[in-house]
Amino acid sequence: MLWRKTHGKVSSKSAAETGNSMLKSFSIGLFVVFAILSFQFRSYIEPLIVMLAIPLALIGVFWGHYLLNYDLTMPSMLGFTSLAGIVVNNSILLVQFIKENLVQTNDMRQAAIHATTNRIRAILITTATTTAGLMPILLEQSIQAQVIIPLVVALIFGLLASTLLVILILPAFYGILDDFGLTERHSKE
Repeated sequence: MLWRKTHGKVSSKSAAETGNSMLKSFSIGLFVVFAILSFQFRSYIEPLIVMLAIPLALIGVFWGHYLLNYDLTMPSMLGFTSLAGIVVNNSILLVQFIKENLVQTNDMRQAAIHATTNRIRAILITTATTTAGLMPILLEQSIQAQVIIPLVVALIFGLLASTLLVILILPAFYGILDDFGLTERHSKE
């Protein structure tokens, strides 16, 4: 009995240390992504638009765990951490296409619509193939797979939610920032 009590304290202490370590690493990763995007876009605001995909993915992680009746565990958080890097890619390309179309049309609404319609197929195909590739793990019934299924739930549902929300919200958010003169186009003027 004594072993169980001390073992439980050690386990919770170890889990807390792991969680803190993951949070620290995730924060450093976010800063590095922000720095790279700031250099790429020559702006401090536009990287925030791109990184908007990360909290949108978290919505999918929560819903996926709720719908499939899984608890948020350490593998779930590891899945979300991995997901952050994946979902930023769609946002980068969409923002870049909006900016290129904005140079051609000088109309924010048309640039956003044109960029989204041009990129939606590639975004949906990438999401579909990634989801299809992870689906066998999600459907696996073996005991060994049960440990990583929360990670896969985080990846699949986070990616699905992020994809849908990025297609709908990111162009609108970019337009709002453009209306306030906070995009690169206005900084050049």
